[in-house]
Amino acid sequence: MQNKVRELREGLGLTQKELAAHVKVSRQAINAIETGKFDPSIWLAYNLAKFFDISIESLFIFNEDGRKS
Repeated sequence: MQNKVRELREGLGLTQKELAAHVKVSRQAINAIETGKFDPSIWLAYNLAKFFDISIESLFIFNEDGRKS
C-alpha cells in the first residue's frame, strides 16, 4: 500500500525515531511503513493520520489490485 508518511514526516522536519515516539511504535515500524514493507493496523493508521491531522484515506493510498487475501 502506498502512503505519504515519509513526505509528511519530512515536511515537519521529524526523524523516523521522533515520529515513532509520537505514535508509540518502533523506528523500524515507521521505516517499514514508509518503504511499503509493512501495512499498519487500522489503529496505527488512525494514530498516524490523527498525528498528521489528515484522513486515513489521504495518508494511505489503497490499491485493490495489490490487495492481500
